[in-house]
Amino acid sequence: MKNWPTTILTGAIAATAMTMAVSAQAQEYQMTIATIVPEDLSNNEIYPALVHFESLVETRTGGDLEVEVFGGAQLGSEVETGSQVQSGGQALQSTVMSSGAMSSFYEKYQAVTTPFLFESWRQAWTFFDGKWFADFMEGAIEEADMRYLGTFDDGGGFVAFTNNERLIKTVEDLEGLNIRVEENPAHIAIMDAMGASATPLPWGEVQTALETGLADGQFNAPVVNTAFNLDDVTDYTTLTGHVYNTQTWMVSETWYQTLPEEYQRIITHAAQEAIQLAHGTSGALATASWQESCEIFEECYVMPADERQKMADMARPAWKDWIVNDFGLEESLIDELWAEVDRVGEELKEQDYQRYGQ
Repeated sequence: MKNWPTTILTGAIAATAMTMAVSAQAQEYQMTIATIVPEDLSNNEIYPALVHFESLVETRTGGDLEVEVFGGAQLGSEVETGSQVQSGGQALQSTVMSSGAMSSFYEKYQAVTTPFLFESWRQAWTFFDGKWFADFMEGAIEEADMRYLGTFDDGGGFVAFTNNERLIKTVEDLEGLNIRVEENPAHIAIMDAMGASATPLPWGEVQTALETGLADGQFNAPVVNTAFNLDDVTDYTTLTGHVYNTQTWMVSETWYQTLPEEYQRIITHAAQEAIQLAHGTSGALATASWQESCEIFEECYVMPADERQKMADMARPAWKDWIVNDFGLEESLIDELWAEVDRVGEELKEQDYQRYGQ
């Protein structure tokens, strides 16, 4: 009886040590993911998808690979987090970057900024989820030490103009407008080709620029336009879809190669399920946001197909001249990418008719 408390204490110490050992073993690998989108499950498609990815990976690895998602730019800007991932993934293993930031690490990604590249979400999703694009993104492994996991839409992908001067119904209506663009030379080239003046500004200066008249308008996905209350500083909105904004999900290749093959398989498979979840959410949010846009802006307009084609006929040759002769990408790469996008679109139409129309 006198030894009983000592026995209990010894057992408790042993149990604690065993628990600590199991806990350490259960978190042998850590995958931290950074994104600038808010940690909100209802106003964007990326954060919910990453939360789902976290659940899948931790469940399928038995907790051995712990995933942590940081939204709202808590870990820095897209370029800052990209640099951390590129440096070997010691502090940050994964990040999600918009097209401008992605292009700063992998120059060929600028090819995806082609104006009027897609006719529909389904065409875009099929292209980005397909083998051609996965092979294309393998270049980022050598160039940036980052592996491609998938493409999210940025706020719904297709963009809409908002501006203070007039409702844009034709390409001629863009003439003379000063449009804020991302600090991305591709967007500058597109605006110049369609007769507008481009003012590149960081996102944090957009509201002030529109309020003060530094810029007449801007373009973003309807989700962004409504979420950031751009109806407070602009009156008119037109859905043109002239740019398809993306967010690219990358992981440190150096870190990825430290994982057992089983965990590599779990990550790549879970990432694709997360991407598919995001696709549906993106379409729903964008549709709802466009309907809201038509309620809160003074006037709204959907650009018809024939006018979009007129815009494309002006923008695409000018953009191609810029990306080949100024930016320095090979013309053959651009032609191949355009051909693959067209092939995907035609194949989907034929496939749908074969399956459901006959």
